[in-house]
Amino acid sequence: MKTSFTILFILIVSVISLAQTPTTDNIKSVNEVVTADNVEWGWLNPLRGDKSPAAGELWGDRTKNEPAGFLVKFKKGFSSPPHIHNITYRGVVIKGLLHNDDENAEKQWLPAGSYWQQPAGEAHITAADGEENMAFLDIQEGPYLVKPTSKAFDNGERPVNVDKTNLVWLNANDIRWVAEKSNVQTAFLWGSHQKNQLRAALLKLPAGFKGSIKNLSPNFRAVVISGKVTHQYSKKEAKNVLEPGSYFGAKENAEPLLDTDTETVIYIRSNGDFEVK
Repeated sequence: MKTSFTILFILIVSVISLAQTPTTDNIKSVNEVVTADNVEWGWLNPLRGDKSPAAGELWGDRTKNEPAGFLVKFKKGFSSPPHIHNITYRGVVIKGLLHNDDENAEKQWLPAGSYWQQPAGEAHITAADGEENMAFLDIQEGPYLVKPTSKAFDNGERPVNVDKTNLVWLNANDIRWVAEKSNVQTAFLWGSHQKNQLRAALLKLPAGFKGSIKNLSPNFRAVVISGKVTHQYSKKEAKNVLEPGSYFGAKENAEPLLDTDTETVIYIRSNGDFEVK
């Protein structure tokens, strides 16, 4: 009995360990751009067809075991059945009002610019209440699957819901890698700042910003959450106007040029440091 119990315990610990979200990303990013009007759309849950939210791919493939970033559109009044996911995902609201919580929880409508985290195995519902509702979702592994609550499990992570008004913004007085007098601000969202560990933050560029972001890691991906920015990889290359829902990646040591007419918030996910100049 003791041997059997020991084996069972090891198996349970192994399953929980496997369920932990990866903290690194070994897929190197490249210089690439997906503008909001060029996103390819399908169904988030193809088995439910048009009863499912729409999903638009930005990078990676959410149907495979790899990191991916994608957009999700919800119709006004949408409310999912209680369910779980096999993997953890993180989201930022781009348009509308979204709620993500236990089915019995009072609605906490998150407006555009808010952030949430949904752990693997945690039972929840997702609902939308704006005329237009869109979010960006980030996963570190796949495939992204929907499963019944009877399959619920605890992977040790916890759900997070952060209204945009509760974000803490830091400026050049607080962070070393932003040039003084730039009025650039950042709000850290998740991850670790240890070497080669994934992390993500929101970067707020003021209206009239003209500068660049230098990627110092193997992996750098950025999604425009609000505002509008003109982007080009060098002065010799074509310019792209990136509106909310647009994405750009940068290879290591690339230094994309950015130009804004209006205040712009960008979600940045990297495997290391970057510099705003």
